[in-house]
Amino acid sequence: MKLALASFLFCATLVAAAMAQAEEDCGPALVAPLAGATGARVEDYAAVFESCARGDARRLATRRFRIDGDELLLTVDPQTLETTLARAACWRCEAASDDEQAGTRFLQAVRPPPDASRPAALVNAGLIHGRGAGSFVTGDLCPSQKPLDRDFIEEVAAQGPGAPLTLAVSGAWIARHPVDFAWLQEKRRSGALAITWADHSYSHPYAPGLKDAQNYMLRPGVDLDREIFETEKLLIAHGETPSVFFRFPGLVADAALLEKLRERHLVALGADSWLALGPPPRAGSILLVHPNGNEPGGLRIFSRLLKSGKLPLPFRRITDAP
Repeated sequence: MKLALASFLFCATLVAAAMAQAEEDCGPALVAPLAGATGARVEDYAAVFESCARGDARRLATRRFRIDGDELLLTVDPQTLETTLARAACWRCEAASDDEQAGTRFLQAVRPPPDASRPAALVNAGLIHGRGAGSFVTGDLCPSQKPLDRDFIEEVAAQGPGAPLTLAVSGAWIARHPVDFAWLQEKRRSGALAITWADHSYSHPYAPGLKDAQNYMLRPGVDLDREIFETEKLLIAHGETPSVFFRFPGLVADAALLEKLRERHLVALGADSWLALGPPPRAGSILLVHPNGNEPGGLRIFSRLLKSGKLPLPFRRITDAP
């Protein structure tokens, strides 16, 4: 009898350990960063829209792909808008539609109701102002030959551990600035900053002298999917997680381009206080600066406003804005 009981307890222990290990394996998937990684590390990358369940947990999957032999999902919490990478084998997923998910905060951010008070505009489409107090600090990392302005990053980090910062990063900037990008990753890993990676296209198309209606992402021949996905893949290849936010280069998009973005289940991110251009920030403002070395004037304004107490505090995560 004692032997049978001991055998039962041993088996129960093994089962419990196996279940615990399985649960750990089904937590957020961590992709080991590789120096010099390219988007080619991420294979079979595809846009999907699926409703996924695991026990009581519910997520929406927007991308499927393979990396290092594992099939993963890019998922978003439909209420918090936080994204995670997850092992596809851990979730039961089925095709979803925008209509089915229309009541979620995520779909309301992707497809906000029309705002009659705001006329249709070629420039600054999408989310330009957040809810509540404080402000949302966003920095664009467009392709640049100049180094990252680390003083600005340190100013944000000085607000306290886990200070939130949204960086709208272009894939070409990551490819050209591996040391600066690794430095930002360490800031995130150490907890000094809570960085949200917004997509800012891969190549950031732009031709001097062209009107906005024929420039940026509206230039003939620009492939929106390639511009979106190549940056997402590069972030994942480096062990980072893309967010649900996309900032159009130059803040320029027309209605057709905006609709294509929404079909990829991304939230267009604008700004109502581009510091180098104005107007001044107010409670709920989405601030825009360029810490890529190309717009030092905006960073000086940021520093001056911060030191004088004229920036709305606290700084908040961009996922709180919609």
